[in-house]
Amino acid sequence: MLTSDNMGADKNGIERAKQIAQEESGRFRSVSGPTKYVVPAIAVCWCLFQMSIASWLLLESTYVRSIHLAFAMAITFWGYPALRKSSDRGLRRFISPTDKIPLIDWIVGLVAIVAALYIAVDYEGISARMGMPNTLDLVLGTALVITLLEAARRSIGPALPAIALVFSAYCFLGPYMPSFIAFKGTSLNRYVTQISLSTEGIYGIPLDVSASIVFYFVFFGAMLERAGAGKYFIQLAISLLGGFKGGPAKAAIVGSALTGAVSGSSVANIVTTGTFTIPLMKSVGYPPKKAAAIEVAASTDGQLAPPIMGAAAFIIAEYLSVAYVDVIKAAAIPAFASYAALFWIVHVEASKLGLKGLPRDQLPKFFATLKSGLHFLIPLGVLVYELIIPRHSPELAAFRAIIILVAVVIVRAFILARSNKEPVSTHLKQAGKLLVESMVAGGRNMVTVAIATAAAGIIVGVVTMGLGGLITDIVAALSRGNIYLMLIITAIASLLLGMGLPTTATYIVMASLTAPAIVHVGALNGFNVPPMAAHLFCFYFGILADDTPPVGLAAYAASAIANSEPIPTGLQGFTYDMRTAILPFMFIFNHDLILHNINSWPQGLLVFAMACVGNFAFASATQGWFTTKNKWYEVPLLLAVTLTMMRPELISKWIGIPYDKRYFVYIPGLALWGGIFLWQRFRAGRGANV
Repeated sequence: MLTSDNMGADKNGIERAKQIAQEESGRFRSVSGPTKYVVPAIAVCWCLFQMSIASWLLLESTYVRSIHLAFAMAITFWGYPALRKSSDRGLRRFISPTDKIPLIDWIVGLVAIVAALYIAVDYEGISARMGMPNTLDLVLGTALVITLLEAARRSIGPALPAIALVFSAYCFLGPYMPSFIAFKGTSLNRYVTQISLSTEGIYGIPLDVSASIVFYFVFFGAMLERAGAGKYFIQLAISLLGGFKGGPAKAAIVGSALTGAVSGSSVANIVTTGTFTIPLMKSVGYPPKKAAAIEVAASTDGQLAPPIMGAAAFIIAEYLSVAYVDVIKAAAIPAFASYAALFWIVHVEASKLGLKGLPRDQLPKFFATLKSGLHFLIPLGVLVYELIIPRHSPELAAFRAIIILVAVVIVRAFILARSNKEPVSTHLKQAGKLLVESMVAGGRNMVTVAIATAAAGIIVGVVTMGLGGLITDIVAALSRGNIYLMLIITAIASLLLGMGLPTTATYIVMASLTAPAIVHVGALNGFNVPPMAAHLFCFYFGILADDTPPVGLAAYAASAIANSEPIPTGLQGFTYDMRTAILPFMFIFNHDLILHNINSWPQGLLVFAMACVGNFAFASATQGWFTTKNKWYEVPLLLAVTLTMMRPELISKWIGIPYDKRYFVYIPGLALWGGIFLWQRFRAGRGANV
C-alpha cells in the first residue's frame, strides 16, 4: 500500500503545512490541568445543542443564532490566546499564555457570552423598545461589537475587524466626508439597535446560515475525516488513475475534489491530501513547484464542486431566497468544466515533461480499495440523495447523513470486533472516542465560520442602514458605468480582500458591496445580469484568493510539503487557476453556463461539453502546449475557440445569426479546434519546426 512515508514525504514540511493550517483558523492553546477540558466540553455541548435543534428542540431562529454565537465566543476567548506569538516574559506572559487560560480571558469570555445571549434573554423587551434602547441595551450591544471584533481578530486575523471598524466609523463620520461619498450619518442608538439588537446586523442571514446549515456540514466533514474518509478517497483515486500519464496528479485532483467537498478549507484540504499526493507527483517526475501548484489548484476548487460546496454557497441561497439545489444547478457547469480543464492541464504538463504513471505493481487494487471504504460512501450517498432527489433542506439532509454516519461507525465497531475476534466493548469505546473527537473537531472548525459570519454581519448591517444605494453609485462611478471595468474592479477587490479574510467573509463583504452594483451597471450597459451570476462571481474570486500571491496560505502549505518556494508556487498555481478565473467573466454574459432558464438535460449537457472544450483551449493557450508546443499564431486561434465555445451568443450576434440559433456557432469552433489539433499532430510527426 502506498503511503506518504514510503514515498519520501518530508516530515518537517508536513509539520510546517499543519502549522500554516492552524494559522488559517487561529492557534489553539495547549492548556494543561483540569481547564484543558473546558474547550472540548464546550465544543461537545455545541454539537449536542445543534443536533437537538435539528431533531426535537424547537427554538425561534433568533434564539438559535444567539446561542450559536455564544458557543463560538466561548471557544474563541478560552481556546485562542490573545497574541499568536507568546512569550514567557513580561506582559505577554500575563496576557497571552499558551498553557493556561488567563484571568483576563475568563472575564472577557464571560462578557462576550452574556452580550451574545442578551438578545435571547430579553428578546420581548428589546423588540418592544426597538429603536429606543435603554442603557443596558447600549452597554451590552456595544460590548457585543467590541468582543466580537476581538474574537474575529484572534480567530481570523486583523483584516475583517479592520474593515468592520472602517464601516462603523463611516456611519458616524459620513456627514464630514467629501460630497461624493457623504452620508447623513447615524446615532449611537440606531447603530447599536441595527447591529447588535436586530436581525439586520450581527444576527443577520450569514449567522443564521452558519447556525442552521453550515454547522452540520462541518460536523459531518469532521466525522468523515476522523473516520478515515480522506485517506480512503486518496487511495481510491490513486488506484483508479495512478497508472495513467501524470496519474498521481490526476488522482490528486479527484481526491482533493472529494475531500474538499467536506473539508470547506483549501489549506485543510492540502494538509489532508497533499501530504500523500505531492510526494507521489514528485516521484513520477513533476518538479516540486508544479506538484505543489497542482495540489493548490485542486484543493482551492474543492469548495466550488457541487453538491456540497463552501459555506458561502448556502448564504447565496438565503440572500437570493432560492432553494440550495438552484445554487448547485447554477454552479455545476463552471465547477465541473474547471476541474475538467485542470485534468487537461496536468496531462499537458506530463506531456511536456515526458512523464508516465506509477507502475501498476505499486498501485492499490481498485476493487479491493473500493470495497475497503464502501461504508464511507453510504452517508455521502444519503446526503446527495437528500439534496437532489426529494430536495430536502440542506440542514435536514446533513442531519440525516450524520445520523447514518454515526450508525455506520457503531455497526463497523461490531463488525471489526467479530472479524478480529476481539471484545465488542473495546471497539465500541474506540467508536465512542471517534464520535467525541469528531464533535470537538467540528466545534473547533466551526469557530472561524461562526465568528466570520457574525463579524461580517456588522458590515452588512451598516450597508443596509442606507449605504447600499450610495455604495452602488460609488462603484458605478469608479467603473465609469462600464460593466467590464466593473467586473475587473470586483475581481481584484475580491482577490485582495481574500488574502486576509476567509472565503465566506470575503463573499459576504463583496456580495453586499458589489453584487447589486454588477446587476445595476449591467443593466446600464444593456446586459441583463441574473443576481445568481453576480453572487457566484463574488464567490468564485473569494475562493481564488486562497492561492493568490503573495499571501495565499494554500500555496504556503503546499510549498512546505513539496519543499518549494512559496511565491513561485503561488504564481504557478495561479496560472493553473486562470482556467477557473475566466469562467465568472463568461457566465456573467452567457447565462447558459449557469443553466439560467435551462431545464433540458440534452441542452445542459451540450453547454457543458462545449464549455469544457473552450476551457481546454484556454488552458492550452495559457500553458503554451496543445498536443505539442504552440506556435505564436496558434495562441490567438485557441483563444478564438475559447470565446466561440463560451460566448456563442456574442459570436452569433457578430455574424448575424438569431439568438435561438446560437448553438450552431459551436460547429466552426469545433472545426477550428480540430484543425489546430491535426496541424500540431502533423508538426509533431514531422519532428520539424514547421
